[in-house]
Amino acid sequence: MKKYLSALFMALSVTSVGAQDFNWKDAIPEIHGTVRGKYEYQTSTNTQRFQVRNARVSATGNLLPIVSYKAEIDLCDEGVIKMLDAYARVTPFKGFNVTIGQMRVPFTIDAHRSPHLQYFANRSFIAKQMGSLRDAGATLKYSMKEGFPFALEAGLFSGSGLTEQKGWHRALSYSAKLELMPFKGYNLTLSTQRIRPFDRNIYMYDLGTYYDWNNWHFEVEGMYKDYANSDFESVWAVDAFVNYDYFIKKGKSLIKKVSFLARFDYMGNNSDELDENAIDYIITDYERKRITGGLTFSFGKPFQADLRLNYEKYFYDDNSLALESEQDKLVVEMMVRF
Repeated sequence: MKKYLSALFMALSVTSVGAQDFNWKDAIPEIHGTVRGKYEYQTSTNTQRFQVRNARVSATGNLLPIVSYKAEIDLCDEGVIKMLDAYARVTPFKGFNVTIGQMRVPFTIDAHRSPHLQYFANRSFIAKQMGSLRDAGATLKYSMKEGFPFALEAGLFSGSGLTEQKGWHRALSYSAKLELMPFKGYNLTLSTQRIRPFDRNIYMYDLGTYYDWNNWHFEVEGMYKDYANSDFESVWAVDAFVNYDYFIKKGKSLIKKVSFLARFDYMGNNSDELDENAIDYIITDYERKRITGGLTFSFGKPFQADLRLNYEKYFYDDNSLALESEQDKLVVEMMVRF
């Protein structure tokens, strides 16, 4: 009986210590959201539509000084509800953390931007068709802000995406991303990943850099995608753009900032499907180039309440290969972040 009483006393003691460390104020989640409504008019087909591109809501918080969490859901991603981020994170010491759950795979610059941080109404080919991936897995990340700032993140993932998480895998997907910030305003990012759709390896490599100077933002990114043991040709993609911010002097103006943007992006023949006999890949996105010009009117802080006006001009070798939503268009988008 004494043994049981001693064990119970020790358990209560541990619980008491844990309760002392727990702070309910820290545990109260922060709620954020992003709403993007848009109007698009395709000049080449004389068709138009309204669309709710995102209605995201997220909750983040800290349960303990070293334990945090995030849960994010998109209530309307082009009319579809999607669970996006759902992970727990442990930070045992400064600069280092371990994350497990569902999250965006660490890869590329542009694909890693949240919708409210995007410069254009529609994402680049790298961010949309080529390098955008969320999955269930675990990552390790170490970052240092002093001296020579850098961040290194690597992880293992199931490779099943957001909705197919019950399956078992003989080999996992992986991803790694290195960010170097040698001086103020400059970033150099190198990343790589292997994914295994249909139990076949696809290797991707990405190199990107950007520089913020005065009111200018310059960015260029290149990506290479190789289909291992396949006759399907490797794919290149490029994204290059410039942004200039003109700040309006304080006064009665509702607009706080006007941004002038220009972008060129390109992608080769891309695939994410097999043929009907499951023998080899087939083209799902045909080679294309695009030039985008835009204006962004910011009513509050940057990326808080923005009106985005873009015009996209596409170039195909044969216009009959263009997907329905990948043609010349005018885009008007209102984005709010709370």
